[in-house]
Amino acid sequence: VEDVPVGPDYVLGPGDDLAINIWGAMEGAIVRTVDRNGQIILPSAGPVRIWGLTFSQADQLIREQLSRYYRGFQTSVSMGRLRTIRVYVVGEVCQPGSFTLSSLSTVTNALFAGGGPLKLGSLRKIELKRDHHTVGSLDLYDFLLRGDKTRDFRLQPGDTIFIPPIGPVAAITGEVKRPAVYELQGSIHITDLIEMAGGLTPQSYLKRVQVIRSKPNAE
Repeated sequence: VEDVPVGPDYVLGPGDDLAINIWGAMEGAIVRTVDRNGQIILPSAGPVRIWGLTFSQADQLIREQLSRYYRGFQTSVSMGRLRTIRVYVVGEVCQPGSFTLSSLSTVTNALFAGGGPLKLGSLRKIELKRDHHTVGSLDLYDFLLRGDKTRDFRLQPGDTIFIPPIGPVAAITGEVKRPAVYELQGSIHITDLIEMAGGLTPQSYLKRVQVIRSKPNAE
């Protein structure tokens, strides 16, 4: 994860390194580490607090602070060594506990570190909790079946990832491309289940589709 380029929406925090290159009327290259107070020390400008700012906001703030003391110069700010964060993965997971990850990590990175959900763990309602609030939920079916990672949230220090027990399920077998047990979310039709299973094989016979339904605690 450390080799992934840092985007303009990356939120800075203590431990991040900033490489500041200056050229023009003055030239120099300095590396500053965000301290525990969330500050960096700039030449002449002194301490500047950037904890909680995005990378693009910090770039603009550094430029503004230096322009108060220098004229006719240009700057380029890039990220150096990135900090690590500690997150918690709990619930129906293979290896529950706390994990130290890169600050660029997402929910799926934390799930890989924890070994993934257990057989009885949900793949469709993985919750991300932050400051005693649920930030959002991740449906891994979007990623596993369609490659969609738009709901793969960026992690912050102290986040908790909770995997609840699996919800309602339905099994499909026979002449489908991917027979398995699938977790359901909301109302679903047989055609939707067949689509999750990758579709039908050429040997399928649609005039003979059998549905076996078990009623909980009944029959």
